[in-house]
Amino acid sequence: MREHYDFSKMNGEKNPYIGMLKPSEVNPMVPSLTADVLPLATDADGVVRVGKTRVSLDIVIAAFSEGATAEEIVQRYSSLDLADVYQVISYYLRRRPEVEAYLREREAQADAVRAQNEALFDPHGVRDRLLARRHHRGR
Repeated sequence: MREHYDFSKMNGEKNPYIGMLKPSEVNPMVPSLTADVLPLATDADGVVRVGKTRVSLDIVIAAFSEGATAEEIVQRYSSLDLADVYQVISYYLRRRPEVEAYLREREAQADAVRAQNEALFDPHGVRDRLLARRHHRGR
């Protein structure tokens, strides 16, 4: 019969025998825990990308906010890794105010670029101009 060890007598001291064991021998049922690196990187344009893909954080969070699961997001964007998508969603849920501030900033930048492009290239009547050009070339 095995002796019962009274851990209350240790008074906060470290178990002297634990250092003699390999980590897998301490409890082989518990996997070795290491912190994973967050799979987010900012590109040269300041856009946060997921993993080593061109898929932006904006796209993943928008899909998740529309109700898509991590698996559905990976189905839509096959270059993504499922574990990366779960990490990104977890990061978003833990740091929602920060991520949403970034998303609002990106949206404001996109609106500014759109307004600038519309000022340079009038979007009204584009279809009519293209049809007229096509008709003129067809003669």
